[in-house]
Amino acid sequence: MPPPSQSVLPPQINPLLIDSLNPATNELNATFDSTQPSQLPKIFESARRAQKEWSPQPASARRAALGNLRDAVFANRDKIADVISRETGKPRVEAIFAEVLLALDTADFVAKRAAQWLRPEKVPHHNLAMKAKSGWLEFNPLGVVAIISPWNYPFSIPMAQVIPALAAGNAVILKPSELTPWSGALIAELCAEAKLPEDLVQVVQGRGDLGAALIASGPNKVFFTGSVATGQRIAEACAKKLIPSSLELGGKDPMIVLADADLNVASSAAVWGSFMNCGQTCISVERIYAEAPIVDQFTKLCVEKTDRLRLGPPSDPDAEVGPMIRPRQLEKVEQQIAEAKKRGARVLTGGDRRPDLGPNFLDPAVVTQVDHSMDLMREETFGPVLAIQMVKNADEAVALANDSPFALSASIWTASRRRGRELASRLNAGSVMINDVASYYGIAEAPHGGSGDSGWGRSHSRLGLLEMVQVKYVDEDRLPRVPKSWWFGYTVELAASGAALVESLFAPSWSQRLHAAMKKDGARGVIFRRNRI
Repeated sequence: MPPPSQSVLPPQINPLLIDSLNPATNELNATFDSTQPSQLPKIFESARRAQKEWSPQPASARRAALGNLRDAVFANRDKIADVISRETGKPRVEAIFAEVLLALDTADFVAKRAAQWLRPEKVPHHNLAMKAKSGWLEFNPLGVVAIISPWNYPFSIPMAQVIPALAAGNAVILKPSELTPWSGALIAELCAEAKLPEDLVQVVQGRGDLGAALIASGPNKVFFTGSVATGQRIAEACAKKLIPSSLELGGKDPMIVLADADLNVASSAAVWGSFMNCGQTCISVERIYAEAPIVDQFTKLCVEKTDRLRLGPPSDPDAEVGPMIRPRQLEKVEQQIAEAKKRGARVLTGGDRRPDLGPNFLDPAVVTQVDHSMDLMREETFGPVLAIQMVKNADEAVALANDSPFALSASIWTASRRRGRELASRLNAGSVMINDVASYYGIAEAPHGGSGDSGWGRSHSRLGLLEMVQVKYVDEDRLPRVPKSWWFGYTVELAASGAALVESLFAPSWSQRLHAAMKKDGARGVIFRRNRI
């Protein structure tokens, strides 16, 4: 993300405007004014003012506000699905299930749980010397958080961060992707309809230069979902200002199919997991490792089911796979397929453009005879490609699955629950599903996030809510009139008492501990010693 002074836009792009395009047709949906970096100081000022009024509100008031936001989403569910489909090209079914439903469930779940999860939490003290103290954790708002959201799920992903941010007492400045400004503007409209306090949630429209200026303006935390390259630049910019960040940077998710798996079910899951949202999903199935005895039959089923998929624009109610978001994303997928073919891979079906349907359509592809020398098996594809590699056994499959800088999600397919759990524990991933793919993202209690090139931090669940707070430990001494033995006034006797205390607590044998505890000026001598100062 270059600073504003280095941002170079193509001549045809107006820096004052952001266009929303329909990827199925390249037709213009709507045009929005770009937020200029010079406007950010006032935006942050108003956000901080709104946050100071919002954060003292009782839990009941915040819960009611989130309930109003949920109701606004529900009342506008058809409009939301329409906007998402027109702006991303995804089928309406996916807009409902993966966007509208998830946002409604997040609002409902967080509204019900946040007060309990943010309540002060008692911290018991195990150390004998600290038994006279009482401690607890408090979960305080961060302040103003910046959310930089992606284009592939332009409604459910930002809503999954906006909602817990509000529940925790923060204000939000949301920058949607420049490819999906309409969905971002819709979130602002819904917040206004829910009668959230003015300026508590503000949506800014812009490209990379605005994102850089947003970080430079000093939010209290940055939440980013997107590419590894952009995430690295954001991490660097945040580090320079010591701003904490949460980064979800995508994946190269493996699917392991063992010989005892139900191949009919596993193949259906593989096809859906690879081609939902035209493969433009961070938790898409991007590489499959199938054991040798069943790889041919499994591959045959995948090809047959892929060939039956219906491609088309979201205006076609029967369409199952829509267009890719832009030509450059399509070209990246084509390059990976071409490079894999040069190295010996076979494309069994798909991989061809469909100009008869529109400018950004690509037939879903099934590719075999792949290996880790190919970009297709190492770099994130983010497109409609199902790649299958044969393995000798489960151990080889796990080794190959872990041979990746990404560690977001994975799945294992087997009839043995014991075997599935054992292999799941060996996989490097933020989440592992046994006999299912991707759907954990729709489980509100399940944390989402990864490590390595997949980023850091978590969304969803209580862990996602805790990303939105500053944890404070508070300690109260229950004997305030008693001087502390470790205060100044050091003596030989105090050192001996301290040594006796250490021995009584940590000596390897109970007889040693008992002997130390009975020494003159032992543990009690340390705790109740009278200080000279």
